[in-house]
Amino acid sequence: MANKQALRELQSRLAERLSAARTEQPGKSWLAVECAGHGLLFPLKEAGEIFALTPLAPVPYSQAWFLGVANLRGHLHGVADLTGFLGLKAPAPATEAHGREQARLVGFNQSLELNCVLLVDRLSGLRSEADLVALADDSAARPAFAGTRLRDAAGRIWQELNLAELAADEAFLRIVR
Repeated sequence: MANKQALRELQSRLAERLSAARTEQPGKSWLAVECAGHGLLFPLKEAGEIFALTPLAPVPYSQAWFLGVANLRGHLHGVADLTGFLGLKAPAPATEAHGREQARLVGFNQSLELNCVLLVDRLSGLRSEADLVALADDSAARPAFAGTRLRDAAGRIWQELNLAELAADEAFLRIVR
């Protein structure tokens, strides 16, 4: 019971900080998430609402990383397993609850006009430009939606994901096998 309350408080604090960051900070700021142990950053201007994991209706003949659709606040949203889409590990079945206590669904900002949410393993708070240092480009091939790689004070590497580019990515939009 205490864990549920702590998670609710964390979500509430994140929502408040997310809202404040969108209106107050002139510099870049991100929502930090984790997928298969990898740190990912979603630009706050492109990220939408955060939801707890909810029951999903599977979609036949869809990609393994497309888990189905969910009713979120009365609207249907496609649910994409970001870990599976990025190839960080094989997508887990939507019905598998083990190990998903901290999993969350992160929506796209309404301005991107995409009724889709991304399943992430856990939230890691908010980050700003002051918290991170950009790394030099290593010339590795990356998709268009992969932005800058950054390092925090603890030495952890974070990969920025441009959600507007992801929302327009042909492979991401092609959910049918």
